[in-house]
Amino acid sequence: MEYSTLIDVASLRELLERPASTRVPSLIVDCRSDLSSPGAGRRAFLAQHIPGAHYWDLDEDLSAPRSSESGRHSLPSPDALAERLSDLNVDSHTQVVVYDEANGSFAARAWWLLRWIGAERVAVLDGGFKAWLRAGGAVESDPRAPTPPAGSDHVQRRDKFLPRVHRDAVLSAAEVERALLDPRRLLVDARAPERFSGRVEPIDPVAGHVPGAVNHPFTENLRDDGHFLPPDELRRRWQQRLGSTTPESVILMCGSGVTACHNALAMTVAGLPGAKLYAGSWSEWIRDPNRPVAAHRPAAD
Repeated sequence: MEYSTLIDVASLRELLERPASTRVPSLIVDCRSDLSSPGAGRRAFLAQHIPGAHYWDLDEDLSAPRSSESGRHSLPSPDALAERLSDLNVDSHTQVVVYDEANGSFAARAWWLLRWIGAERVAVLDGGFKAWLRAGGAVESDPRAPTPPAGSDHVQRRDKFLPRVHRDAVLSAAEVERALLDPRRLLVDARAPERFSGRVEPIDPVAGHVPGAVNHPFTENLRDDGHFLPPDELRRRWQQRLGSTTPESVILMCGSGVTACHNALAMTVAGLPGAKLYAGSWSEWIRDPNRPVAAHRPAAD
């Protein structure tokens, strides 16, 4: 069985514990991060992680260097991602599993990126590392470089992973501006309601949201324990949000293009794939002072 959206703890354990003769080649990637504490995710990984996992940092591995015009987490080069997969002996038969601490907000970024460049067998560990620990999953603590992916050829490198980039899956700021003139399109922001409204802005220098956008916080995709809601419930919630808008006409954004991927994953789990990503998101939008901003205005005394 292959996994392309979510994988639960029991299925991952079964995948990793199969006899070598029947084991599916797999790659486990730890994506734990903390926006307020750079380096915290790597320290957590070194302290303990799922056996054999590799660590990918949000800023160093899942984003390109920031420029004067970009958002906080620009998309990395497809070729760089493909080279990373080639170095790890990933091919079309490899099952990739990505995880973070709990809610999938960072793992979904890795999921989206790998799907973007044509990797099909990529899944987020539902409930993350916390769910793994609660279920008694094995851990290791080893600062050395982990071994090649389970089930891979440890001696001979496979053919290079050749990216098949879905270029129409990403929109630029200019394309978003044009799309907002089309009543058939819908821009959905994954940030918390207080950030979307502009009442609170702990990260970016300008508060508010893109005029015409609607708010669907990524946390609405989750149960209280950090697991994703069942597909039927996700579908109900997203259909309520989308109304008559088709999934292919949806544009997803957030603060910097990270948690928007969580909404993309949730829509795919719900059977509503095809939404586009505004990768630059709010942190890029506000780089140009000529772009409009909508924000909460306190009532006058």
